[in-house]
Amino acid sequence: MVTDARGVPLGVAVEGANRHDMKMARETLLAIMADRPRPTRAKPQGLCLDKGYDYDEVRELANEFKFTLHLRTRGQEAQEIKRKAGRKARRWVVERTHSWLNRFRRILVRWEKLLETYLAMLHLALGIIAWRATGLLK
Repeated sequence: MVTDARGVPLGVAVEGANRHDMKMARETLLAIMADRPRPTRAKPQGLCLDKGYDYDEVRELANEFKFTLHLRTRGQEAQEIKRKAGRKARRWVVERTHSWLNRFRRILVRWEKLLETYLAMLHLALGIIAWRATGLLK
């Protein structure tokens, strides 16, 4: 899943749980439906990833899509947390959005057999999350 800085979902790709996240990076970035503004030096677009994406293919993919990559290599994050107490990792926005998705029971436990039906429910849940993020729903 790709989110903006507020946690609003921008794109999602679905695959089995036994597939490594790194292999779904291209499909997830291609799933972004919003038009991206052209990244500049003054306004770069960041792509925050954890150590599970620490591969050369992902670095090349970030360059291809013109993202500024924020990638913690294996062991780097643990060392920095020890040095700076109270510092949060940048990927907490995506983790928070995953937590919001877990509140939808049909998404948490997959009841649908067909991929199309599951995707429809997933898009409905992500739409509700985006609607709530606008502040129009109280």
